[in-house]
Amino acid sequence: MSDRKLISSGSAFEQTMGYSRAVAQGDWCFVSGTTGYDYATMTMPDSIADQARNCFATISKALQSAGFSLADVIRVQYTITDAALVDELVPALGEALAEIRPAATMVVAGLIKPEMKVEIEVTALRSA
Repeated sequence: MSDRKLISSGSAFEQTMGYSRAVAQGDWCFVSGTTGYDYATMTMPDSIADQARNCFATISKALQSAGFSLADVIRVQYTITDAALVDELVPALGEALAEIRPAATMVVAGLIKPEMKVEIEVTALRSA
C-alpha cells in the first residue's frame, strides 16, 4: 500500500475542521474544494473569474507540493452560486484547463460564505 501524504495550505481552519488541502496516495491526488481567496492578502475578489484564477493558483500549489501538476488533473467539479455567472467564469476555466480537458461537472449551490461565488475541486492521476 502506498504512503498517504497530507498537503496543508497552512490554514488553521484545516486543523479545526479536520481536513487537508489535498491528499496524495500513490499515483492519485485529491484536492479539496478550493475557494477564491488570495491567501497572500486574505482577500476575496468580487469577480467570479478572478476567484477561479485564485482557486487554480491554490490548487496548482497543492498539486506541486504533492508531486503533481495541473496537467495531471483528470476530474474537476465546479460549484457556483448563480448560473447567471457562467459566462463570466468560462474564460478563466479555459485559461487553466483548455489544453488538459478533464472530465467536469458544474453544479449551482450555496457556499459557506456570501463572498464566495465558486469552489473548485480536482482529482489528479500522475501520468506514466
